[in-house]
Parts: sequence; C-alpha cells; structure tokens
Amino acid sequence: MTQPMEVLVLDDEPIVGSRIKPSLEKAGYRVEIMTDSQKAMERIQQKQFDIVVTDFKMSRVSGLDLLRAQKQLWPDTEVIIITGYATMETAREAMQSGVFDFMAKPFRLQELKEVIGRAAESIRERKQRQTTAGRDIPC
Repeated sequence: MTQPMEVLVLDDEPIVGSRIKPSLEKAGYRVEIMTDSQKAMERIQQKQFDIVVTDFKMSRVSGLDLLRAQKQLWPDTEVIIITGYATMETAREAMQSGVFDFMAKPFRLQELKEVIGRAAESIRERKQRQTTAGRDIPC
C-alpha cells in the first residue's frame, strides 16, 4: 500500500485553507495548512511535500519565491499557484519557474481537486518510470 500524498496549502487568507483541507483529506491526502509565507518557506526546508498549493501574492514571501525555493530544494514536488491577481506576465514567470498549474481565484473547490489529482498522477507516473528504469530486463 502506498503512502498518502503530502500536500502543503499556503494562503494568507485562513478561509482558503479551512475550505480546502477537509475536502483533500477526504480524498486521501495528508494536508498541512499555513497562512504565514515566511514560516512556509522554513517548513519546506524541513520537509518534502509531494504537492504545494500556494497563493501568489502574499506579504513577506511571494508564491513565486516559494515556487523557486521549492523547486531548488525538492525538484520533484509539484507546485500549484492560486491567485486573485492573474496576469499573463505572472503566469509566464510561474511557468518558467516550473509550476505545475496556475489557477485564478475565485475557483471552485472541485477544480482545484482535479488539478491536485492530475499533479498526484504525474508524480505517480514519474515514480513508476524511475522504478522501471532502474530494473534489469531479462533477455
């Protein structure tokens, strides 16, 4: 049996995390919620998450800064940025930095769950390829 995917949700609006957490836990994810971007930056240095969902615009540390740090520390983590300030420029910057997906607020919870599900599937497929590539194939 595989371990549940670990998800970090960072948004400086507490209501966002409180809405997302129960739904993701019900879907089988382990979820940590944070509202302080600086503390989230410290947390990702301590622990690897499979998926990080982060707001884009926050005080102290932006979602883009968190994305870049996350990818430097744990390149296999998939990062999803959610924002009420979506522009082509911010989306382009996020894509260049390795974001898995970029969602504009407001969004439906079901839409976010679908994106997280695609990220989880991408991780599972990558792990499967890595496992398969490491095996000897008998002749």
